[in-house]
Amino acid sequence: MTLPYQFEITVAPEYLEEQSNAEVTQFIFAYHIKIRNIGSKSAKLLRRHWVITDADNKVEEIHGDGIVGEQPLISPSGEHEYSSFCILDTPLGCMHGSYHMLGEDGHEFIANIPIFTLAKKGILH
Repeated sequence: MTLPYQFEITVAPEYLEEQSNAEVTQFIFAYHIKIRNIGSKSAKLLRRHWVITDADNKVEEIHGDGIVGEQPLISPSGEHEYSSFCILDTPLGCMHGSYHMLGEDGHEFIANIPIFTLAKKGILH
């Protein structure tokens, strides 16, 4: 049985070396997100919540409406992809978060974004 509201969220992080500047401890990472509706009902992404942690254990939380200016409606078997970025003071960190969703029947729920690593090339073995 397919659950009415079920989403699969995958993330592909990318270190942007050309835009980063280690001398001033500014490390820029892109992340590419795919949100796939594997449930049986449509849902609209209303808000996002991110928790970003750098290697010095500095934590930044971000709350906002939608994603990159959109509040996509994702149909069953449909998906939505987007890219964004973040800036860290260290060459290593991680992110995780959640999307606040509104189902077609008015049911509100949270879709969790799994934790992922942000790492400058060569920093992890």
